[in-house]
Amino acid sequence: MKKVLLITTLLISTLAASAQKNTSESYIEQFKDAAVQIMHETGVPASIILGVAMHESGNGNSSVARNLNNQFGVKGGGGAVYYKHNKKVHTEYKQYSSVMESFQDFARIMTERKQFSHLADELTHYDYAGWAHGIQHSGYCSGHLWASQVLSIINKYQLNTLDEKPIDPKQLAQNAQ
Repeated sequence: MKKVLLITTLLISTLAASAQKNTSESYIEQFKDAAVQIMHETGVPASIILGVAMHESGNGNSSVARNLNNQFGVKGGGGAVYYKHNKKVHTEYKQYSSVMESFQDFARIMTERKQFSHLADELTHYDYAGWAHGIQHSGYCSGHLWASQVLSIINKYQLNTLDEKPIDPKQLAQNAQ
């Protein structure tokens, strides 16, 4: 009887934990409008913002994404502290007040940091492949497959269609509030 109760409890906790995880589709649906808005403000393609965030955060399911709203693995800002499995975790990752703030900071990094700012001068918001390769070659990541992994996500979920989406003035007004 105790074994049945233990197995049932483990099964329920596993199902509850998996039910809370974002899927690729739910992540896209939740944040696509924010990515489009930032694209129109900065010129960084919405497909790149979402594709990189999905890749770096596992669709918002990583510990850093869940606890610090950091979708891109950005370090700095004095570090942060969060709790994981009742243990205090000290980290060098930057903490954000919202996912939107994380998206905005990523776009700021891409357009204002010298190592990446040439991309905004050289590429349009339609050239998501150029952006992915340019970000990789400019030192954003150490993996040599990073750009192809991000491009795979963009192509699989057709995120590049967001790069053509005009901004909705009503949505802009809502997001500003």
